[in-house]
Amino acid sequence: MVARGRRVRPVTSTVATVIRNLLKRSVDEAFSAAALVASGAVSIAPPQRYLRTLRGLRAYGQLGLLVSAGAQLHGDTTAIVDERGSSTFRELDERSNALANAWLAAGFTPGASVGILCRNHRWLFEALAAAAKVGARTLLLNTDFSAPQLRDVCAREDVALLVHDEEFAATVGEFQPSIGRLLAWTDTAAAGRTLDALIAGADPSAPPKPDTYQRLVLLTSGTTGTPKGAPRDLGLSLIAPGGFLSKIPFRTGRTAFIAAPAFHSWGLLSSMMALAVGDTVIVRRRFDPAATLDAVAEHRCDVLAMVPVMLARMLALGEDELWLRDTSCLRIIALAGAALSPDLAVRTRAVFGNVLYNLYGSTEVSFATVATPDDLREAPGCVGRPPVGVTVKLFDEHGAPVRHGEIGRIFVGNDFQFSGYTGGGGKAVIDGLMESGDVGHFDRQGRLFVDGRDDDMIVSGGENVFPAEVEDLLAGHDGIVEAAVIGVDDPDFGQRLRAYVVRGAGVELDEDAVRDFVKANLARYKVPRDVVFLDSLPRNPTGKVLKRELA
Repeated sequence: MVARGRRVRPVTSTVATVIRNLLKRSVDEAFSAAALVASGAVSIAPPQRYLRTLRGLRAYGQLGLLVSAGAQLHGDTTAIVDERGSSTFRELDERSNALANAWLAAGFTPGASVGILCRNHRWLFEALAAAAKVGARTLLLNTDFSAPQLRDVCAREDVALLVHDEEFAATVGEFQPSIGRLLAWTDTAAAGRTLDALIAGADPSAPPKPDTYQRLVLLTSGTTGTPKGAPRDLGLSLIAPGGFLSKIPFRTGRTAFIAAPAFHSWGLLSSMMALAVGDTVIVRRRFDPAATLDAVAEHRCDVLAMVPVMLARMLALGEDELWLRDTSCLRIIALAGAALSPDLAVRTRAVFGNVLYNLYGSTEVSFATVATPDDLREAPGCVGRPPVGVTVKLFDEHGAPVRHGEIGRIFVGNDFQFSGYTGGGGKAVIDGLMESGDVGHFDRQGRLFVDGRDDDMIVSGGENVFPAEVEDLLAGHDGIVEAAVIGVDDPDFGQRLRAYVVRGAGVELDEDAVRDFVKANLARYKVPRDVVFLDSLPRNPTGKVLKRELA
């Protein structure tokens, strides 16, 4: 069938495609439901309890459901433990109810923006749950923001109510949102308006159903510029939680230490999944490697969720420190947020056993693949395979699929991606799949490897070089703690590699030794021409190296 020289897809083909997509969706939902049952997130209970749970879902969406269902299913079980004590699932539900009712009484309207600038503690989760129950547009703010960054982002996102820890008072400065500011964690007796005081004087019963569901706005890492707002609607599908649990097997009634900052997508996702299955979540406001191991041993943590640089700092304590604690309880060490080097994966398995999981994704595309312990044992540098409900394909610079084994731009398809930046613009899309911003390749077993950022590739003397390959090699050197590699302009070669290296304590290592090590293991054109030694690499709170500062 042809019209004006253009091929028209037959109606029967279109119908067949729709039917195939519906069948696949049904299978994915069923598989995800099975994963939720296996985790214990869904279990046999009286029908009236599930009716109340469904009413919570209809009223407040996914995050509100998580809290209200937790109260129904787990009641007086401890939900969150921080430095100042603990809260049960019922307390989390009732206190977030009271907070939501107080906000509504103060003039908050569904769809308005709540900004949250908090470290990991129970008040952060109360504010998140209250925001769900008033249908807020919820902005999670980076605790490393400078005062100008905070003001710019809050103005761009039209924040009407700001919740922040007292320690950030100087950063907040004179910023006054229309509904006001509230303090979460406080260090002084007369700190100002607090969540606790507001909750104490408000009604703890369920607030009225808002006109709109909560919308989360996560911020990009800002490693290459100003952080962008990436809004995400929380749909009612089971595929996102089911896909996660099918790869990273959280189980009900256990204990999870969430070390990753909850304002970041990985910290938020891992803490929400732990609460969803009824786990007790252990959090601390600041990461300390020894204190984390102490808490894992004390609380018999089943799960430890962190970013790779935190894991590296734990291993850097040395065997004497590591063997002081009984961490045999750990069944899952789950990582995301930054690249995991093959060397770190191998060293982790040697100390903790076959318990390491590595999730790959981005703020924009959500999660794309998960490497299981078996994947990382067989291929330590991989990021695994897509879970149910996720499609990953590789395309070249012209948008054509690449051949198996070749490097291509990584594109991801799922139902839980962002909908475009709040300031305008978005990510490239091919055949319904969104670019992650990275390049990679698949091995023969279908495991994905990330070779670097799409915009990190440099051309040196006509050769394509991805700095990540050199970084992974340097990370495996016994005398190097960490390294970052960037491209700089070169009058002869167009660009050349420059390596920034952090030496181990007491290690004697010069520029020639670094270059010789790379030359012995990689092609000559991948050897850094420049080597700069630093005391530490600049990183954001999730451990990503801020290469713009190096450049």
